[in-house]
Parts: sequence; structure tokens; C-alpha cells
Amino acid sequence: MSIQRLHLSKRYCEAVIHQGTVYLSGQVPEKTVNLPAYEQTQEVLGLIDNLLQEAGTHKGNILTAQIFLADMADYDDMNRAWDEWVARDNAPCRATVEARLAAPRWKVEIVITAKV
Repeated sequence: MSIQRLHLSKRYCEAVIHQGTVYLSGQVPEKTVNLPAYEQTQEVLGLIDNLLQEAGTHKGNILTAQIFLADMADYDDMNRAWDEWVARDNAPCRATVEARLAAPRWKVEIVITAKV
């Protein structure tokens, strides 16, 4: 089986498609880095939507989500954006943890695996 890589750079790619599954790299805010966690999460979920579409799938096919928060105090704000976005009849397995993120202004990073 072939492996397809989307948005490949020297260090990593944004997504890998293999055997009917797409694996997304951690998605982080690009434009909302100075805004609260709710807005950052909305942006990240939009980036995920775009990558899933490019891979030929959608949020209803998400299998797992790993959410990293710089501060668990932002859990409710992140969940508010998540609850507005998630495919409720097809909600994925999910874990949320607090972690120091690579950039200090990032409040959220989300990793997704989905069926294509």
C-alpha cells in the first residue's frame, strides 16, 4: 500500500494517509495566537476541517482526538468550541491533557486520526 503525505516539509508533514486512515500532525493556531482558548480552538478545528477535506474525509469519521492544553484552566473554553464543532452522533475517542506547548502563545494543540 502506498503512503500519501500532505504538505510535506523537511521536518514533517501535516497529514499522512495510509490504508484508509489519515493521521494529522498536531494542529495549532496560526492567526489567533493572541486570543483566548475558545477562539484558538475554533481556528484549530477549522484547520482540521480543511485537512480532513483535503484527505477526502470529514469530522464524522474521526476515530481519535488528542487535545493538549497549555493550561487546564482553559478546559471549559476549549470544550465550548469543541462541543459546537464535533459531530455529535459520531463523537470520537478523546483525551485532553495539560502540556507545555512549543510556542508560549499557543493555548491548544489537537492531533486527529480519522477514517478516509
